[in-house]
Amino acid sequence: MRWLDAPFRLIERLGLGWFDAKTFFEHSLAFSHDALHSFVGVVVQLAVAAILRCSVARWKPWLVVLALELANEASDLYGEVWPTRSQQWGESAKDLLLTIFLPTLLLAISRLAPRLLVRGAEPPT
Repeated sequence: MRWLDAPFRLIERLGLGWFDAKTFFEHSLAFSHDALHSFVGVVVQLAVAAILRCSVARWKPWLVVLALELANEASDLYGEVWPTRSQQWGESAKDLLLTIFLPTLLLAISRLAPRLLVRGAEPPT
């Protein structure tokens, strides 16, 4: 049954590797941790839309942002140790909201009021 442990050890290593790299990145920039969540959410949404050659009015770029942020928060919950679990869960909830708020706003505006972004644009069907 030792072979069953191998995937979990690999995931653990990758998770902690991501956590360490992310922590280095967060502390090496002049932006606050919270601001980075807002910036990264929009940048990822735009990058995914460009890679997929689709509009941010489509759900796929938004869903990728959501999936990556959920994976990031799972890594944080696993890799960080806070004085209380409720503080840690609260911070994760805040990070999720900060990361997904602007991509959600961009998705909603591009779908419901595209003329705010491009003159004469129509919402996607």
